[in-house]
Amino acid sequence: MNYFKTAVLLVALTLILVWAGSIFGGRQGAVFAFAIAMGMNFFSYWYSDKIVLRIYRARQITGQDSPKYFALVKELTANAALPMPNLYIIPSQAMNAFATGRNPNHAAVAVTEGLLNSLTHEELKGVLAHELSHVKNRDILICTIVATIAGAITMLANMAQWTAMFGGFGRHDDDDSGGGGVVGLIALAIVAPIAALLIQMAISRSREYAADKGGALMARNPAGLASALEKLHQAARVRPLDAGTSSAHLFIVNPLSGRSFASLFSTHPPIEERVKRLRSMA
Repeated sequence: MNYFKTAVLLVALTLILVWAGSIFGGRQGAVFAFAIAMGMNFFSYWYSDKIVLRIYRARQITGQDSPKYFALVKELTANAALPMPNLYIIPSQAMNAFATGRNPNHAAVAVTEGLLNSLTHEELKGVLAHELSHVKNRDILICTIVATIAGAITMLANMAQWTAMFGGFGRHDDDDSGGGGVVGLIALAIVAPIAALLIQMAISRSREYAADKGGALMARNPAGLASALEKLHQAARVRPLDAGTSSAHLFIVNPLSGRSFASLFSTHPPIEERVKRLRSMA
């Protein structure tokens, strides 16, 4: 069901891009914006893992550095038939974790020192299984595709805003030119980016639910992950991680939950609903 929802939302996002292109510059407008967004996100897809790990000063570790962490990931990857990812520790007493990498063969899992020191064995196992489920589901690829389309829509909306300010296109006789006039451009500038953001949030939330379910099955203990989510949610309120909005969606719980305005546009589903679903599995 989560994959079906993701597919439907991706189709909706694509239709918004087609509509935005037809309003601003017809087929040529849509292709132009999509090509630029694709180029930007191509770089992100190949190098974002290195960038985000560097941002959070994550340190790569071996089995000797953290035997418990290493052994749990090795056990889970063996059960799930996944390659062993690179493991990192973030020097922070906040409690959080994320996975990154363009595919299972080039994946990385990072956890904070606070998370390693505060969770029980089963809770830590549940969190790591959740992150490995993201890797197995290739969610980084899905998020990159979504970001590419949403970025193209936002780019067209920004261009439409400036075009509307200067009186629109003038002539619209050609089928390949923009045909919405000033009113269409204003609608594009306002409606399209909001719709793209809402769909992007919905896809991200759907992937989180899927990773919760996959992680619970991988760890064979839904209660462990549910308990961990409750602890991480409370910890994020008391000691939030110093995270940027551009990378907040990567983490298992929203690191911006302590900031009320940012939480309105959270890419994470409510913790209460996530815990409820996991408890029902148990």
